Amino acid sequence: MLNFLSGLVKLVVVSLITGIVLSAMNLTAEGVLARVGLTPERLAPVEGALAWALPNIILGTMVILPIWLVMFLLMPPRGPGE
Repeated sequence: MLNFLSGLVKLVVVSLITGIVLSAMNLTAEGVLARVGLTPERLAPVEGALAWALPNIILGTMVILPIWLVMFLLMPPRGPGE
């Protein structure tokens, strides 16, 4: 669990630093998307898919997360070498 959280924190920090550097170079998400030929209109189907998927992801998480938490709490402690 600690490795996962450590990796997540590293990902957030690297993303933040990258965003700051790109912002200092006057690059925006809209500008980068425009350069590769993507416009908000072309991304509209993705938005629709996210609008459908997000409630399903939340619903699934409401079931899976408590099951995972109970399993995590009931696991026997591991030794330092495992």
